[in-house]
Amino acid sequence: MASLPISDHIALEVENDALREIENLDQHLQDHFQTKFLVQPSLTRLLVSFQGNKTRPIYRWYKYKEAFSASLVELLFQKYGLAQGKILDPFAGSGTALFAASNLGIDADGIELLPIGQQIIDTKILTSEFTSDDFTRLKTWVNLRIWKQVEKEFSLPEFRITKGAYSLETKTAIEQYIGACSQENPRVKAVLFFALLCVLESISYTRKDGQYLPWDYRSGREQGKKPFNKGEILEFDYAITNKINEIINDLDPFAHQIALFPTKQTKGQIALYKGSCLEVMPSLPDETYDAIITSPPYCN
Repeated sequence: MASLPISDHIALEVENDALREIENLDQHLQDHFQTKFLVQPSLTRLLVSFQGNKTRPIYRWYKYKEAFSASLVELLFQKYGLAQGKILDPFAGSGTALFAASNLGIDADGIELLPIGQQIIDTKILTSEFTSDDFTRLKTWVNLRIWKQVEKEFSLPEFRITKGAYSLETKTAIEQYIGACSQENPRVKAVLFFALLCVLESISYTRKDGQYLPWDYRSGREQGKKPFNKGEILEFDYAITNKINEIINDLDPFAHQIALFPTKQTKGQIALYKGSCLEVMPSLPDETYDAIITSPPYCN
């Protein structure tokens, strides 16, 4: 068996030394904070992950895999007796903490760097301004499939990493849909575009998986030893009509039964700062918030 060159031996030893140093630092931190660790059996995976939002109206619209559940936010507010004031989420994501707080009558400020998070939060805030005419227009889109009645007026931009992510039929449908959206009023247009964002993964050959983008074997892209099977890839018309209907059903006050003794809950105000919390937080006035609730980003 051939031995490694001296240079490879040196590189391997340097790498091993670095890994040992990381392990030592990790152990040091664990020892330092050992007395602070608490195991909470009530904090189940369903509660601390997006799984808990899958059946919650409004929260379920966009599958934001990194989110925690609204139920967790409500549990924390109850546990710490927070019933009024203002909270901050410096890593707002899809806005779960903001909207859960607002529903409890608590004001909430959020900071979000990623455009997709900003889009989700902005659209959810905008829907509070919907009129009966807006609801009627959304229902018309579903019933008549407006996007199928217009010529393609939009060319879908593609990055090299996403080129070929959709079948030709699906890509054409997306372009028709976006072209038709441009003819609507700003509120309806925003919700229609948001609905499209919500279904893109389900109609594509790809699936977000951490920092990777696996491609289904049906995409025609070269596969590894074990071809990736994403499972069902939804047809565009089916996916988008279901999503728009879901939004309508969650929002339309006429779709819900009126309680015999309704109580009007005053919602808290939501404000979103767009950018990095490293830049935004130093500009915020002191003694503004009664609590901070957040889930900081982490590698992988």
